[in-house]
Amino acid sequence: MKAIAAFGGVPCSAPGAFALVELPDPLPGPHDLLVRVEAWAVNPVDTKVRSGLPGPGAGAPPRLLGWDAAGVVEAIGDAVVRFVPGDRVWFAGDISRPGCNAERVLVEEAICGHRPANLSAADAAALPLTGLTAWEALFERLGLDPEGADAGRSLLILGGAGGVGSIAIQLARRAGLMVIATASRPESRAWCERMGASHVVDHRQPLAPQLAALGLPEVDSIANFSDTDAYWQAMAELIRPQGAIVAIVANRSPLDLNLLKAKSVSFHWEFMFTRPQFRTADRGRQGEILERLAELVQAGEIQSTALTRLTPITPTNLATAHGLLESGCAIGKIVLEGWESGAGTAV
Repeated sequence: MKAIAAFGGVPCSAPGAFALVELPDPLPGPHDLLVRVEAWAVNPVDTKVRSGLPGPGAGAPPRLLGWDAAGVVEAIGDAVVRFVPGDRVWFAGDISRPGCNAERVLVEEAICGHRPANLSAADAAALPLTGLTAWEALFERLGLDPEGADAGRSLLILGGAGGVGSIAIQLARRAGLMVIATASRPESRAWCERMGASHVVDHRQPLAPQLAALGLPEVDSIANFSDTDAYWQAMAELIRPQGAIVAIVANRSPLDLNLLKAKSVSFHWEFMFTRPQFRTADRGRQGEILERLAELVQAGEIQSTALTRLTPITPTNLATAHGLLESGCAIGKIVLEGWESGAGTAV
């Protein structure tokens, strides 16, 4: 099968950062699906993993990135019960296994879902990783109710125009929350409003005065999908007593948890790969969430966050996608679809 291997030690635009390779088709284990990949999305985790890889020419085996895809089941393991060959599926996968930057990939049945029938492969590929992250962050870490029992409560989303923020806004509004998202550029502000944010505030300016102007001196919950260090002090000031904060970006410096003590604020990490990586007993919950997200998409209650589509799938276009992510200016999700006919070239 064709695949695009990634290498570190050089900028994503440098020669050899990505290379088209031929690899054997993977063989499914008892609980695996062999999926023919039709489209995949890129995420910050791809750029972070690539940054730690050996450089071109180091003699390391090819590393396949990509944990966000839509495709068709070609074969199943002996113990698979939820899927049959021909099923159209979507998944984020397991970071400890080879990624989906290939024509075929293995994914455990438990963490896979049937994709929405009303979305193209590209539009579907934009949602699994960020949809799972947003769902777990809002409804499992923060403990908010997805069906409206917490309607009217305030939620501040830091990084509203990014991939996770884009779907989190939609899920939170559907749950009846008052969503305040951060964005600065006109196009990113417009995107947050399109996703359903009640208010958009400028993250380049102090947040407290902007929230106070909205009549919100404090908020019930905070979801930080941007920069944990940069907003730590502000989050401690803005969260209400006994409120909750969730973050997805690792801190660079020690965090002063004492800032949360007087208010008895709870702080949670969200890492979408925890369940598959540690093979937790409840990892099948991710398959259930993906099935629920598919229902919501088909009902028109949430929409795909795919905004940038690159075709065909080549090392050059994958390098472009990584560059867009690393620029920090990407809005929504970046998706690649459709393999180029014939041989490709390294980038």
